Amino acid sequence: MNAIPVVKSFLPPLAQYTELLEGIWQRNQLTNHGPLVAQLESTLQDYLQVPALKLIANGTIALDIGIEALGWQGEVITTPFSYVASTSALAWKRIKPVFVDIDEKTLTLNPDLVERAITPKTTGILATHVYGNPCDVMALQDIAKRHNLTILYDGAHAFGVKYQGQSIFNYGSMSMSSFHATKIFHTVEGGALITKSPALADRIAHFRNFGHCSEEDFSDVGINGKCSEFHAAMGLCVLPSVADRIAERRVLSDYYDARLLDKWLLRRPVIRSGTSYNYAYYPLIFPTETAAVAAKKALNLENIYPRRYFFPSLSTLPYVDHQPMPMAESIASRVLCLPLGSHVSEAIRDRIATLIENTLKDFSAHDVRPVVVEGLAATSPS
Repeated sequence: MNAIPVVKSFLPPLAQYTELLEGIWQRNQLTNHGPLVAQLESTLQDYLQVPALKLIANGTIALDIGIEALGWQGEVITTPFSYVASTSALAWKRIKPVFVDIDEKTLTLNPDLVERAITPKTTGILATHVYGNPCDVMALQDIAKRHNLTILYDGAHAFGVKYQGQSIFNYGSMSMSSFHATKIFHTVEGGALITKSPALADRIAHFRNFGHCSEEDFSDVGINGKCSEFHAAMGLCVLPSVADRIAERRVLSDYYDARLLDKWLLRRPVIRSGTSYNYAYYPLIFPTETAAVAAKKALNLENIYPRRYFFPSLSTLPYVDHQPMPMAESIASRVLCLPLGSHVSEAIRDRIATLIENTLKDFSAHDVRPVVVEGLAATSPS
């Protein structure tokens, strides 16, 4: 059997992509805000129903630009349960990440703990819509307003997600999305920053282009965060497939639910009420780390590769001050994202579920006793 990764990049029909490449060859404009970049920005704004979207070379540079545009310094409150880029973007700017633990059910930043972590040095909140599951955006906005803070949402997994009837990217001061090749929507490498503020949108446009405000004038220091015509062409070809890809992932997620949930103490994150979800990943939380690692090993032996995503807890990174995060550290040690997408056939999905079931049957009742994290009261998803 060919290797089955946790996700597999979608490629559109080659003829569609080639047709756009022919136009690039005719115009001989490969980058520097060409017509395909402008077209993709406009198309995505309409598709997502957001007021301003700026394409960026990748999601990590988008975080860097967003942090700079918001003027953060000192300390920023953030989550320990995210991809490493969320924390490294702050550390790269010499900003201290102040971690706050996560909600046990949704795995997103726990608002009840955020306010306690605010100090005179706090300048913002960087929160992640984990696996595309929205943060408690209303509670976080209320906290930010009372303390005069801005919010940047890491929405790397949240493309197409809606909350309370509108794009999740419309919440907060700014949102980032990743368009990496493994995402539901991708441009091979890429990302975007989305904001409702015209002033912030202008700053983003300048920062991604070396600080240029005209050909010979500069408004501020900047970097090269531009998207090329080749990447924009891929995005234009991939976008029409997004609805179908979400639908197929939903079918597979429903299958995993029926086979695995509520058995042997397996569970998955609770999707926040009021969410139109995108099924970006299928995270399965095991009762113990030993069980999760054993299941991963059993799957790997048959060339199936789930991912311990996110592991380890970012609070344990060597370049940050260690701050114990009991819930995040516990969840990070016990979660596996199962293969999801069109590359997972019915036979393969059956085998994945069977291998997990057989692995857990080998554990005694003592071995699968669930982890209990003392001293934390999880909030219910709103």
